[in-house]
Amino acid sequence: MQAEVRIERYADQGRCVAHIDGRVVFVRFALPGELVRIELDEPHDRDERFWTGEVVEVLEASADRVEPAWALAGPLAMGGGVGGADLVHVSLAGQLTWKAVTVSEQMKRLGHVDVSVPVSRVAGDEELGGLHWRTRIEMIADENGMPSMRRRGTHVRVPLATMPLATNALLDVAAANGVWDGGFEPGSQIRLSVPEPRHGEDGAGVGGNYAVLVDGELKAGSRRLTEQVTVAGREFTYGVDANGFWQVHREAPVALADHVIDLVRGEMDGAVSAVLWDLYSGSGLFTLPLATLIAERTRVFSVEGGDVAVKSQQRNLRALDLNDVDVCCGDVSRTLAHVPAHLAHPDVVVLDPPRAGAHAKVCRQIAEAAPHAIVYIACDCTSLARDTATILDLGYELADIHAYDIYPMTHHVETVALFRRV
Repeated sequence: MQAEVRIERYADQGRCVAHIDGRVVFVRFALPGELVRIELDEPHDRDERFWTGEVVEVLEASADRVEPAWALAGPLAMGGGVGGADLVHVSLAGQLTWKAVTVSEQMKRLGHVDVSVPVSRVAGDEELGGLHWRTRIEMIADENGMPSMRRRGTHVRVPLATMPLATNALLDVAAANGVWDGGFEPGSQIRLSVPEPRHGEDGAGVGGNYAVLVDGELKAGSRRLTEQVTVAGREFTYGVDANGFWQVHREAPVALADHVIDLVRGEMDGAVSAVLWDLYSGSGLFTLPLATLIAERTRVFSVEGGDVAVKSQQRNLRALDLNDVDVCCGDVSRTLAHVPAHLAHPDVVVLDPPRAGAHAKVCRQIAEAAPHAIVYIACDCTSLARDTATILDLGYELADIHAYDIYPMTHHVETVALFRRV
């Protein structure tokens, strides 16, 4: 079923809101103010609170609408549908506006804070047109053994000859290893991980610092990768597992770590000693600079649930001979119930939870430890907003908030919030 609708406002998950006979419709590939023809998702006559649909024709376009830079990720009706870039129809400036409005609205609706959240673009993204930022990609081999992505709403797999969101370094590795030539076992999962080169006169060349994995098995490169990040003028080297988590944007580790360290330094105000918590700490992106850049004497309590990431972090700490970091592997909430006495009262808590957020129990445990400040890094603004409401009720105020567009062409955005004890 098709319908002509006027798009009203931004919604979540890269969609916009329209109405048909009083019923809310969430529309993909739309922009506020546009008059569009949409195709409703089947079954279109379902008796639900809302319907969903997708643009098939633009009758009156927004000034922020552009021709998709990656057509395969655009609307189904225009030959797309593979996903991975749900804002590919929006100008780069329009994407920042979309994300700023979305984060601010979620903070107001769920966090009960009326704040205008600024969103910054990461260095280099505008010059690259919002493309070539992913240092990790995943695909599935189709029935012919070609790397592919599934077309939304179908079982059809679309073979890929390139990946425009991937960094140039990753694309070089893919070409050198014949990834686009296929030959994979149908149904196998293909993953490429290529740390961004940060040295050399032209910044080019990854050497053996890359991984091509098929169903988790290394086919080329190295299982253990090296990531180099300069934070507050100091270079840190991280060993990370090729199949593990790391910030996917080529410049995200630099931008986020710099911002977090600036915030923590500001809260410590030149103190000579500090006790810090780093929760959901991964391979130690924040742990290493927290342990070395904040105070003359710093003790860090680091908690991470993934054992592979914990082992990586421990190796990274040993390489710097950092002995004042207690690294625990386990569920964050259960671990916080048994914090060693000398670490039980942190000055600042840094947390970078998964998309679902920290949840109320962890927020309460943090507040019970009575830190002066909390730095919350969030990849989902809805989860951040929910946890914000909890944190404010526990005696803290929102002192600073800033978002980073480290996921161009998508609705995702990374937000860093500073809470200060009242």
